[in-house]
This record gives sequence, structure tokens and C-alpha cells, in this order.
Amino acid sequence: MSTQCVQHELLLARRMSRLGTETAFEVMNRARGLERQGRSIIHLEIGEPDFDTPPNIVEAAVIALRNGWTHYGPSAGLPELRQTIADYVSRTREVEVSPDEVVVVPGGKPIIFFTMLALIEKGDEVIYPNPGFPIYESMIEYVGGSAVPVPLREERDFRVDVSELASLITDRTKLIILNSPQNPTGGVLPRADIEEVARAIGDRNILVLSDEIYSRLQFEGKPFSMLSVPGMQDRTILLDGFSKTYAMTGWRIGYGVMRADLATQITRLMTNSNSCTASFTQMAAVEALRGDQSEVEHMRAAFQRRCEVFVAGLNRIQGFSCRMPKGAFYVFANIADTGWQSKPLANVLLEQAGVAALSGTAFGHFGEGYLRFSVANSLENLQIALDRLEHWANENL
Repeated sequence: MSTQCVQHELLLARRMSRLGTETAFEVMNRARGLERQGRSIIHLEIGEPDFDTPPNIVEAAVIALRNGWTHYGPSAGLPELRQTIADYVSRTREVEVSPDEVVVVPGGKPIIFFTMLALIEKGDEVIYPNPGFPIYESMIEYVGGSAVPVPLREERDFRVDVSELASLITDRTKLIILNSPQNPTGGVLPRADIEEVARAIGDRNILVLSDEIYSRLQFEGKPFSMLSVPGMQDRTILLDGFSKTYAMTGWRIGYGVMRADLATQITRLMTNSNSCTASFTQMAAVEALRGDQSEVEHMRAAFQRRCEVFVAGLNRIQGFSCRMPKGAFYVFANIADTGWQSKPLANVLLEQAGVAALSGTAFGHFGEGYLRFSVANSLENLQIALDRLEHWANENL
């Protein structure tokens, strides 16, 4: 007697159809596949610093491992790190923050996801920047919320038009997402704009998720946070972390700062999902915030120089034009004059020119007509990429 093996249909929950993705990882996998075939690819797709984690941070992790920081910790984070973050945020945002307002999580994305899970119900509206980090829209729709895009336009240096944002606020608006410096455009929200957004919110019970993961990589001026606006601290959720500032992407450690009663609920989500963030990485994060900061300034200056070189190079290539970003390590190039749409052009540049970039539409509908290039690569490789792009343009445009 034989038993027939039946392949049953996979019955996914309907909510999985609402879940988006982060295209950078898909393009990176395609690019690596081409490299395995012997192709030379310049990687300008992934938003990851190409620098090594500073040695003092690595050494702190090694010491922590040797000293037994290999066990479970509190779901909200180790007390020493939460205090260190509270002190750091209090100093840099000029507000009083206590450790019970801090939740440490494995990376920045959990703060986005947990915020949506904790606050957004079916029909609630969330205003978010578009083009913007794709996980915003993905998570809004996954939890059943209504994603309301506010366009970022090149003629405004990719700053939010506050009057347009204000016009989108309704009695169903539950959350507004701000990101400065911004991914993918490199745009920055100046203090006046942030204060204007606060005035547009007024006394409504609307929270703001302020994604400041690139705040230490702003090229000019002092970053300003919604957390610092009088009357907005209890309505602001600050997202920050260590991946971009300290080249710690693989360490998976970030944090949120929020009112204590919300922090308690976000901690419950941590308990139910990850239990806690790795203890030895948290001890390394303490050193990151307390230790020597010279490597941060070195990386910021290097990214600014690379942006300057790459933007200047793009502006000499037929069909391309680009504004100088004001922070982060991305340039958002206008490709309208090429006559190509964003996604097909990104594909052909990977296949024919050996340059991996992302379509502007990977960041939302209003990204059409643009490509995002990450300058987290050496000046030598950036010049090779420019040469390849120019050669392709001369041959095909």
C-alpha cells in the first residue's frame, strides 16, 4: 500500500497581499547573481555605509561577549543603554527624556511596525512622505490603515509642502510620518517647516513618527526634531538608531523614544515578537554613544564629498540632472530627459552598464522619473559608475 504525497495549496492570510517589500535587497540579489556570472557591477543600490564599524565599538562588543552579556535582557532594553539614550536625546533634542520613554529594538524598522500595530486600526489615515522609505506605506496597508501620501517635489528641494500636508489632515488622521534627512531624496526639513507642521496639527490628537535615523549625517546646519517643539513631545515618536551613523547595519539595533504609556505597549510587542535585543550589541551601543565620535564626522564628511562628486558627474551626462542632497548618502537623479521610465531604466543600467541603482518608484508613485543612487561606495567606484553611465547614455540616448 502506497501513500500518495499531495501538495496542498498554501492558504495565506489576506493581509499578506497588502505587504510590500524593500526593493534594494531584491536588486542587490540580482546584481550579485550577475557577479557570479563574471560581470562587474558597481553597487549603488543598497543603503548601507561601506565603512567598518568603529574599532572602539567592536572592542566593546568583544568585551561584552567575554563578560557574559550573552543572555536575555529586558524587552525594553538594558537599563544602562536606555539611560544612555535618554541622556543623548535629552542633550541633542534639548528636551527632558527619561529611560522609561525609551524602547530598544533590533533595527529601526520595528519601531515603524510596532507603531502601526499599536496605533492604527482599519480606516485610520496615516500621512507619509512619497517618495519615501517603502516600509512606511507597506506597514500602513498591512495593518489595515489608509496610506495618504504627501508628495515631495524637486522644485522644493524635496521638502514637504506644509500647506499641502495640512490639507490632507482629516478627522480620521491618526499619524503623520516625517523623515529628515530623507531617504531617498536627501531632503531636509528645516526648523521652520517642522514648527509649521506642528501648528497644522494644532491641538488634535495626532501623533508624529519622526524618523531621524540619518540625523547625524546632515551636511549643513543643526538637525531639528519635532520632539523639540513645545507641546509636541507627548505626541512624537522618535525613531533613531546606530546602523547609519556608526556603520552598524548588521548589528541590528535601533530605538524609539515616546511617551511612557506608549513605550509600555511597544515593549509588549517586543516581548511577543523578539523577546529582547541582543545584550552584547546593546553594550556596544553604549560605547557608540558615549565614546569617541570622530569616526562619525569622518563618515559624514566622506558622504558629503561623494555626493558632491557624483551629483556633478551626473549633471554632465546627457538625460540626467540632479540636485545636491542635504543629508544621508543618496542622490535622487531626475531622468525625465532620457525618455525612459524609472524601473525599465534601472533594469537596463544594471544589465547593460553594470550599475545597480533603484527605480524612484521603489519609493512610491511620486518617485517616477527618478533613480536613487547610494554613494556608500568609494570615490573610485563612483567614478567608474559615472563613466559607465555616460558611455551608456552616449550610446543609447
